Amino acid sequence: MSALRRAILYLIYDERGSIDDYIPYKLERLRPFAERIIIIVNGKLDDAGRMRLTKVSDEIWQRENVGFDVGGFREGLSRLGSEIADYDEIILMNYTWFGPVRPFEPLFERMDAADLDFWGLTDHGAVTPDPLTGTGTMPDHLQSHWIAVRRSMFLSDAWRRYWDEMPDITSYHDSIQFHEARFTSHFRAAGFRGEAAFPHQDYAPLLHPAFEAASQLIDDGCPALKRRPLFHDPLYLDREGLIGRWLVEAACAEGYPMPFIWQSMAQSAAPRVLYTNAAMMEILSEQVSDWDEERPPRIAAITHIYYPEMADELLDRLALVSPGVDLVVTTSDDEKAGIIRALIAERADPGILSSEVRITAANRGRDQSAFYITCRDIILDDRYDLVIKLHSKLSPQDGPNRGEFFRRQQWDNLLPTRAYAENVIGMFQREPGLGVVFPPMIHIGFPTMGNAWFTNRKPAEALCERLGIHTPLEEGSPLAPFGGMFVARPEALRLLAAEEWRFDEYPAEGEYGDGTLSHVQERIVAHAAAELGYHSRTIANREYAAISHTMLEYKLDQTVRDVPGYGYDQVHALRPFARLTHPSKRAVISYYLHRFHPRLVAAAAKFLRRRT
Repeated sequence: MSALRRAILYLIYDERGSIDDYIPYKLERLRPFAERIIIIVNGKLDDAGRMRLTKVSDEIWQRENVGFDVGGFREGLSRLGSEIADYDEIILMNYTWFGPVRPFEPLFERMDAADLDFWGLTDHGAVTPDPLTGTGTMPDHLQSHWIAVRRSMFLSDAWRRYWDEMPDITSYHDSIQFHEARFTSHFRAAGFRGEAAFPHQDYAPLLHPAFEAASQLIDDGCPALKRRPLFHDPLYLDREGLIGRWLVEAACAEGYPMPFIWQSMAQSAAPRVLYTNAAMMEILSEQVSDWDEERPPRIAAITHIYYPEMADELLDRLALVSPGVDLVVTTSDDEKAGIIRALIAERADPGILSSEVRITAANRGRDQSAFYITCRDIILDDRYDLVIKLHSKLSPQDGPNRGEFFRRQQWDNLLPTRAYAENVIGMFQREPGLGVVFPPMIHIGFPTMGNAWFTNRKPAEALCERLGIHTPLEEGSPLAPFGGMFVARPEALRLLAAEEWRFDEYPAEGEYGDGTLSHVQERIVAHAAAELGYHSRTIANREYAAISHTMLEYKLDQTVRDVPGYGYDQVHALRPFARLTHPSKRAVISYYLHRFHPRLVAAAAKFLRRRT
């Protein structure tokens, strides 16, 4: 318990109005150090969220979502009014961090004893030129996710004037320029003493330790992990050598619940961004299994078999699933159904606990409509812990080599051996928030890299709006089960399965292609799961990882070999060129010379001026 009488003004914003698990967890652990906890909610708050906050706070003040954090704190301080004098310290705190990843007690003990007027958790070093204005210097400053102020300062005229004169904040840029970057130097200039509990000087030459030295901060006892490293541009993390996966492991090394991180980030980050920053691809062993056989899940295998000649191998794969599966096969007509039923009976696989063959009312939409319409009842049935979605993939339109590679890329990365299949199950056993796993994005033989939305992005936006999915869509290729095969928790598929799809919404034979419902559904599986708080991972066997990675290295090397700099710089250099519409050779040469050889262009222009 702190010796100071302390109030915390904790600000929350959530687009959906929901409250993620990490927030009550944090507030419960702040309670011993605060006499009063006031929640300021910018915007929406649903009933379930309000109930959760009521249990861990003294008051909830909900307001219109204007003015960002600054507007929320200004209104909260105004509403607190003269009651502020009842406290020795107030903390202005927001939701943009996970914690405590290390105990709060040592921090409060140390800072309670410090002779200060204000303090923050972390700070940012000075930057020249100021990135906000392009001129001068942005001073070193405490970061606004945690700023504590003592009565010597919050009862002063300087404090009152600061908030009275605060301009209206209409952008994130404004909130940094007029508050976060200004607060510390403003009050130091007024004679007040302020410091960071974990000053950036201790992490020199890094200026932004909350981002660039987050693991070291945690090692030093900082109780907070900022959310930003997990949703920031992955190319920035690449340039700085920051590994989000290691950061999360460090944060959770002493017991912080990792599911809290994944639940919150799944709903707020574009799936491929989180997947990349957190390195959410798993290379699974095909020989050694790691799962809890004492807790076998109930599994439904939904398999669309349009080509009966491929049924035998599909059944071979499903026979590898140790707990056994309830098999539901969909196909297009009675003749195929008879062949498949006879094969299942002849094989008598002990791992097929039950079997059923269903005939789809139409083949429009192929495996997608068979899954979401013909087998909708199974996905929505609470009997199953996992569902495996497979289909007979022949891909004659892709030619023999590409078609065979695509089929193996799907099947060999989902169910190659019994031990591998058990490892897939083990992933779901260990991670309650894991929603979907599927093979990595196909790229050998297919022009998917950078273009995998193709013409599906606009229809995906419309479909997400229809289904109530607010998860951000990627600017580049989406994180998706290309090929349409995956293992998932049925709960993670609820938004897609609950919709009452019609066969006439799917393309007819001959019309199957990008922009149609089948292709769009395939691309938003991870987004639909994320809306419900489930994250997705990709899985691969060791041979495929070797094949894929070596080809990726070569393709990337050839793509950027004439563009200097880090990936971050290369992408930003190439992006304007990529946006040229049908450029002529002259336009390409002109762009290249101006972008990469400006001195040569200037010298040539000078020479030509002399000639004329």
